[in-house]
Amino acid sequence: MSADNTTAPEDDLPEQLRIRREKRASLIDRGIEPYPVAVSRTKTLKEIRSHYADLAIDVATGDIESLTGRIIFKRDTGKLCFATLREGDGTELQAMLSLDKVGEDSLAAWKSDIDLGDIVSVTGEIITSKRGELSILAHSWTLAAKSLRPLPNDHKPMSEETRVRMRYVDLIVRPEARSAARMRPLVMRSLRETFNSQDFIEVETPMLQVMHGGAAARPFKTYSNAYDIDLYMRIAPELFLKRCVVGGIERVFEINRNFRNEGADSSHSPEFAMIESYMAYGDWRSIADLTKSLIQNAALAVAGSHVVTHHDGRQFNLGGTWKEISLYDAISEGVGEKVTALTPIEDLKKIATKLGIKIDPKWITGKLAEEIFEHVAKDQLIEPTFVMGFPVDTSPLVRAHREIPGVAEKWDLYVDGFELATGYSELIDPVIQRERLVEQAQLGAKGDLEAMQVDEDFLRAMEFGMPPMGGMGMGVDRLLMALTGLGIRETILFPLVKPEAE
Repeated sequence: MSADNTTAPEDDLPEQLRIRREKRASLIDRGIEPYPVAVSRTKTLKEIRSHYADLAIDVATGDIESLTGRIIFKRDTGKLCFATLREGDGTELQAMLSLDKVGEDSLAAWKSDIDLGDIVSVTGEIITSKRGELSILAHSWTLAAKSLRPLPNDHKPMSEETRVRMRYVDLIVRPEARSAARMRPLVMRSLRETFNSQDFIEVETPMLQVMHGGAAARPFKTYSNAYDIDLYMRIAPELFLKRCVVGGIERVFEINRNFRNEGADSSHSPEFAMIESYMAYGDWRSIADLTKSLIQNAALAVAGSHVVTHHDGRQFNLGGTWKEISLYDAISEGVGEKVTALTPIEDLKKIATKLGIKIDPKWITGKLAEEIFEHVAKDQLIEPTFVMGFPVDTSPLVRAHREIPGVAEKWDLYVDGFELATGYSELIDPVIQRERLVEQAQLGAKGDLEAMQVDEDFLRAMEFGMPPMGGMGMGVDRLLMALTGLGIRETILFPLVKPEAE
């Protein structure tokens, strides 16, 4: 390895960065590798903590281990040095280095070469100190990786923007970040176990699509050099999953990445994880039962109870029977007059104007009704609530309600004030589906960037016979929000952020 090479001139670096680079260069000059290919590690800190959990005060076990960790605390005295090692899951252990055990040169090197944030391997005896602190009393130590940047200190915590941008540092210093990252795989495992218990098959469908569909959303557009065609990033897997049901995969689900070229806020991300599922011979009621099981089982997996504790200490109950309300009843109650799916758009515009809602001239009747609902009712939907019965004209893939004119058999599930999932009795008549998609295409021609296109292959699949079914979609990141009370940028490990300014 050659002498120190840095991209920035030494004089331009902040003092801490300059000093650490000088230490790196000094190590190399002395023939010490600051980034070795391997170091000794016989057990994890978690294994040590577990195995010696009941060790009495001031005990020397005689057990020799090699342990690794990042140094997050360091106190150097004359003949005895202390450090706290932390490994990736947050487990910590004290390391003790004494003059009589490691020797004068090694102790001096520890004091001069090692900084907070460095990763080390320590070999020594597992003991408890006179204060009862489980520790490793070092016989020797090795640098595993030199940190060229200091960790943030407790007196000046990172801003949310910095935490998101430098999640790797966030995971090192903040227990909540580690907890959120480790919660996701528990939730994913629970979701798959619930689906598996009900005989659902997991599939993968394309992220690159020749046309976008399955949701009302604005897509990201890209281009394939190999095929010389424009392509869209998937906004939803729905149309492919329904093809699976036509083909006989009667209970199907996918946990997927979707991409929507829309706004970003506390509950929306341009790239996000989603579950979609379809159940042949089910309907919006049976798929609501499935959705409730998925969420409640996920709560059990992470909290051991249907009552979850949010990051701020607030407890939130996802158990029991969930409330149901009618969308149009909620609108009527919120505006103080009777509103139905047949209420003319001019009447809705008058209501919206009174409420101070800015009306987009491209909005169709159902879209305006949904905006009014969001305005008057959304903040009240804290406990888990199924909002039942949405407008047909905003639900082009959904079966019309079997009793109520102008309404589709669609629900939205609200939890803690945000929409978590949506479910339907699916439209299976290919003739009506074609009419609906043509209507969507006409809206698109008038400038609606969220309108769907006419997917001829999907319609052809339907013409082979699609069984009655219920379908649902749920945001995985939003499920984590419901379990933790965090915003979406905290539940996604690496959310999209704008590039840093030069």
